[in-house]
Amino acid sequence: MFLLATEAGAQLGTALEKLIESAFQLGERVLAALVILIVGKFLVNWLNRIFAGILEKRKVDASIQTFLKSMVNILLLIMLALAVIGKLGIELTGFAALLASAGVAIGMALSGNLQNFAGGLIILLFRPYKVGDYIVASTGAEGTVKEIQIFHTVLTTTDNKVIYAPNGAMSSALVTNFSRLDTRRIEWNFGVEYGEEFSKVERVPREIIAADKRILNTPAPFIELGELAASSVNIKVRVWVNSGDYWDVYFGMNQTVYNTFNQEGINFPFPQLTVHQS
Repeated sequence: MFLLATEAGAQLGTALEKLIESAFQLGERVLAALVILIVGKFLVNWLNRIFAGILEKRKVDASIQTFLKSMVNILLLIMLALAVIGKLGIELTGFAALLASAGVAIGMALSGNLQNFAGGLIILLFRPYKVGDYIVASTGAEGTVKEIQIFHTVLTTTDNKVIYAPNGAMSSALVTNFSRLDTRRIEWNFGVEYGEEFSKVERVPREIIAADKRILNTPAPFIELGELAASSVNIKVRVWVNSGDYWDVYFGMNQTVYNTFNQEGINFPFPQLTVHQS
């Protein structure tokens, strides 16, 4: 009986020693994996900065820069994750086999993102827009393009909201690009009362146009009687400006015409209804 107790105690001690040794080994692996994670994260950030500096030095287009930086960052994080998993003692071959067996499910789950990735490549290849352009898409997205990432196009709106538009949808959407060309045409319709002398009314916007250096001479400004409407005579004015001056010229012309018409005694119309009583 004493021998059995002694043998059982020895076995228990051996098992306890193995358990303690395994715990120490696990602790070492966890600590090493944590060190790899911390140092690796630092290296990932450092390599991202190096890569961004190389792209900037080589003057790579801003749209391509954001796409490549996003893709490289994801690849570096995947490599870091694999290094941490390997240090924890998880067999990468078994891990890869597990991923392979779940490949169909993962592919179905990521099908939308794969479409977005392909859409991003199409956008970079055919360049319907680039970073800095103001666009309106048939998807409803509207704003200034800030980044073209591997899955999304990032836009900021005029009221400072951020829109993340999927590249897959953007690559097949109808996109209006307001920044692609250097010049744009502005059009106004100024309504005046019936009875106003056309030459006098036409002179006011022509003088304003001549005094504004932002308005281009070619193509030549257009000022004509556009419409005899129900309650007004509408003067149509068209000018061309550099795209960056569009809104300043548009609103400036409205204010200047309003003030000058009042000074010149040119009356703006009001809706009128003539009632004949028999």
